[in-house]
Amino acid sequence: MVWVAGEGIFSLLHYNIILWYNVARAILWIMKTESVKLGKNMKRIRSSKGLTQGDIFRSLGVSRGFISNIESGKTNPTLSTIAKLAKALGVSIEKLMK
Repeated sequence: MVWVAGEGIFSLLHYNIILWYNVARAILWIMKTESVKLGKNMKRIRSSKGLTQGDIFRSLGVSRGFISNIESGKTNPTLSTIAKLAKALGVSIEKLMK
């Protein structure tokens, strides 16, 4: 009888692990989708204003590679960085994230 109860606990633990794994995967997918959208918007706005990546990275004091990674959706910048990017591009955070 104790063995069956133990199996029940392990089944519940296994279920919880699978559940959290799937939740984590969904969150990562959403973050990736938003990062790609931000990068595309950033590049579109930057290009339409005739700015280069160099203009942006010098304005923010970061590396050109960091700006390139944001534009390609390879990195997920902090809210503080997004605010600085919006300011450097002369747009609102909402427009940059749209």
